[in-house]
Amino acid sequence: MALATVTTCTAVAHAQTKVAADAEPAIEAAGDAIVVTGAIAQSQAASIQEKRIALNLVDVAAADAVGRFPDQNSAAALSRLPAVAVQRDQGQERYIQIRGAPNRWTSVMIDGVPMIGVDEGGDTRAFRFDAVPAVLLSSMVINKSLTPEFPADAIVANVDLRTWSPMERRGLHVTGDLGYGFMDLGKGEQRQASLRVTWSNDSFGVVVGGSHYRRKQLTDNREVGAYDSPSSPTDTTFGPTEIDIRQYEIERWNNGLFGGVEYEPVAGQKIWAKAIFTEFNDDEQRNQYELRLDRAASGTRNLDNGNLVGVPMRGTFNYGEYRNRNYIGAIGGDYAGDDGFTANVRLNYTRTDNTSYLPLVQASTSGINSPSLTYERSNPLFPVVTLYNTVSNAGVLARGTNVLTAFNQTSLNNAGAIYIAARQRTVSDSYTIKVDLAKKFENLTLSAGGFYADRTIAGNNFSTANVAAIGALGATVSQPFDVNSFVTNRPWETGFPLGFTLNYVDNRAMRAAIDTLLPKLAAAGRFNPANDVPVTDRYNQSEKTAAAYVMATADLGDLTLTGGVRLEHYTLANAGTVLAAGQQVPLSVEGSATDLFPSLNARYSIGDTFIVRLAGQRGVSRPAYGVIRVGASINDANSPGTITGGNPQLEPEYTWGVDGSLEYYLPGNGLISVAGFHRWVDNVFYANAQVVSGGIYNFGGVNRNGYLLTSTFNGKNGRLYGLELSYQQQFGFLPSPLDGLGFQGNLTLLDGKFDTQVVNGTQQRGIAFQGLSDTIYNGSLYYEKYGLSARVSYQWRSDWLDSLGGFGSGESRKSYGNLDVSLRYQINDTLMLFADAANLTNEKYVAYQDTLEQPTEVEQIGARYLFGVRFNF
Repeated sequence: MALATVTTCTAVAHAQTKVAADAEPAIEAAGDAIVVTGAIAQSQAASIQEKRIALNLVDVAAADAVGRFPDQNSAAALSRLPAVAVQRDQGQERYIQIRGAPNRWTSVMIDGVPMIGVDEGGDTRAFRFDAVPAVLLSSMVINKSLTPEFPADAIVANVDLRTWSPMERRGLHVTGDLGYGFMDLGKGEQRQASLRVTWSNDSFGVVVGGSHYRRKQLTDNREVGAYDSPSSPTDTTFGPTEIDIRQYEIERWNNGLFGGVEYEPVAGQKIWAKAIFTEFNDDEQRNQYELRLDRAASGTRNLDNGNLVGVPMRGTFNYGEYRNRNYIGAIGGDYAGDDGFTANVRLNYTRTDNTSYLPLVQASTSGINSPSLTYERSNPLFPVVTLYNTVSNAGVLARGTNVLTAFNQTSLNNAGAIYIAARQRTVSDSYTIKVDLAKKFENLTLSAGGFYADRTIAGNNFSTANVAAIGALGATVSQPFDVNSFVTNRPWETGFPLGFTLNYVDNRAMRAAIDTLLPKLAAAGRFNPANDVPVTDRYNQSEKTAAAYVMATADLGDLTLTGGVRLEHYTLANAGTVLAAGQQVPLSVEGSATDLFPSLNARYSIGDTFIVRLAGQRGVSRPAYGVIRVGASINDANSPGTITGGNPQLEPEYTWGVDGSLEYYLPGNGLISVAGFHRWVDNVFYANAQVVSGGIYNFGGVNRNGYLLTSTFNGKNGRLYGLELSYQQQFGFLPSPLDGLGFQGNLTLLDGKFDTQVVNGTQQRGIAFQGLSDTIYNGSLYYEKYGLSARVSYQWRSDWLDSLGGFGSGESRKSYGNLDVSLRYQINDTLMLFADAANLTNEKYVAYQDTLEQPTEVEQIGARYLFGVRFNF
């Protein structure tokens, strides 16, 4: 949109903030004075008004929408908007998927400055929304069609997260909340607190604030490693290869700090500075036992049941740490002159640090300590296992007659206990500058701007290569390690059927023992921590993006046209190390590209109630760091030779897209809208093994063109399309007291496929995109009157492909829904009581291979409840 319109939208966003904070404001819409009652309705009205005046296709979540839902992070809050689905990690929202697209196809800005996504291992550029507490934000805007001032790396959408401005209200104001509750499974606590203090006069304002959220939860988990098929008509050993029985004891917490100052000595002339710190922390204790069915001494197994003798049981334990931290600093200036000239400058520094450390300990049973068992899968989600003792008859293992109600967890073979150093870290430093200029004439606004980003990224894929035989080596340094000594008498708290019982392992004590043992092994030359991350897993990259755009907005009465073009020049310096024939060889690859990204948005008003929109654009999605790393392992002895690693020759995904919508604005700030879109995408990323060409790996006198590289490659002929239906209204036309009722809901219908390249004469067609649910809907029924605010919300998404393997194979996720209830009661102008109940259906999150008869993961965390008070004075 033109910068003059940006200013208008910003003013509306500021109005949203004030609406959320004030008690009973009146809102103007389409020139008619209306009265809305209740904070939900006020927030809804402000969001609809911003959508109405926007030049592009947008959806908006206003400030108080966050406070009216049980949403702790921005991913959860965004999931209430049309065509937005959420990806959860152990029940907690982390990534968003807009319009069924892979999460890498959505870019993110904070206060208009593009952010870079850094996830675990650098596999995608997806932005982690669970690290951004929702209470830091005044509003969230999803731009579904783009104009030239937006970054081009947004194939389906750009999300702008807007922080609070201190000059929305004059004087001193303090807002915040305190809450405490519990998780239903395991009764772990959850707590939250936030505080925001603002002060301003007519020319100067300051805001400071912070937030904290913590939850302690249990995660019930059952997994199957894989399913094999019968090798012949007489084969009786097929089906699930292992049954994993897992439970995680988790403590997660988010912290956020933010501050800002603004100085506006003259109306329209402002300078400002903001600083933001956010962090997501996750401490996980893993209790895991794997019944390795395919390694049984004898017996039969199939999809329905099994009868096996001497099944090794492997225990895997750890007390691991996940951390994600974001440091954001920005300064800027805004100028709006009486002559229609506007200028905006933004300078930003962002550092993102994503680290994971999972010190895994594994040990297995052997011989007669490996139980015999039968299993039945009448419910494939929950195999029920009956354990028996195992006996030896003349050296041949057989099933005993004793039914075991509990597995002897102290029977693991400690001599074979190993430590696996699972580590990952990715650090990104980004410096950006953004300048936007505009000049408004009578019916025409001309805009131009520039953008420059200098980013460095250093990290590694999740590395699990370094292994130490701690069970055998501990005694050699006078610190024996006994994996069996950490078993407790505390039984698992589980809501899943199993057939036998287990006790918790003291993972914290085990971790403490490892932390003292490893330095001793290193000093004795028995363990080298420098090998935790192989050089082939590392990447070190520098990318620079220089962009400029020109744009014009023509106001032709009922028709408004906004069009222009963005020019981006992108360079990448990509360095890493290749391991070949036992030698480490540093390699580097540099590349650049210059692209044009045109866009056009048309908005046509039909009277005071209808708006029709049509838009077209070109976009790009660039490969992530781990995916294009130079690092690789080469085996010259194979025929043909093989290479495993990144693919530095991977091309960006490019798209052309169209959007259209019809919006009917109802009296009383309601909205009915229908929107459709289509994206044509080339170079779609997918995993495969293909022949190498281009000479990147030709060194040491060896020509490796023709080797097979297992990595990520470009497909083609992608197409993604869908229809979005949305309805919002407060039913003020009903007689009292029913006039406090209202509804917000949306339904999205999606479809999309892509084709692979032709490899050895073979091509797969019609492969689904990762994350594509063909149906998504959200519905909220609310009531606000007499100080009471109540809302019942339900979210549902259909099955989707979660991970994509070679030639379209992968793991899918089953549909699920989440039912939430939120209650608020306004005691007075200062205090409000609240109660939130989330996931009341106790949803089970299911992954499967091919069909639901072959589940690979079943997980639940139970419902959660939070009670507290919000204050505002």
